[in-house]
Amino acid sequence: MAAARAAGLDLVEVAPNPDTPVVKILDYGKLRFEQQKKKAAARKSQRTQDIKEIKMRPNIDTHDYDVKARAMTKFFERGDKVKVTIRFRGREMAHMDRGTTLLQRVKEDFEEIAKVEFEPKTEGRLMTMVLAPK
Repeated sequence: MAAARAAGLDLVEVAPNPDTPVVKILDYGKLRFEQQKKKAAARKSQRTQDIKEIKMRPNIDTHDYDVKARAMTKFFERGDKVKVTIRFRGREMAHMDRGTTLLQRVKEDFEEIAKVEFEPKTEGRLMTMVLAPK
């Protein structure tokens, strides 16, 4: 402690062993500042993965499908997951097979850049599938 006081620095405990504790003589304020900088840099480089939702109808036209597919491609390039939702209204409920074929088409179109995380499932009037980038 006398050596630390003479140097004008702090005595910092590195390893608190019960037998022989290890200490260092250094500037504690500078050490805390560097640790905060490291944490901030780690937070900045982190990327959270969002779930983007694309909504479709079972009788979607080809051009509309292409627009949705382009949006999905952008989402996959950014590293986001995509939830594809097909909403059935009225008499469309009698043709659930159209929704299944549409989701199958989406799966085939994006098989080289995305993998299916959740297979298509029906919940009431909605049919959903989740894709994640490879």
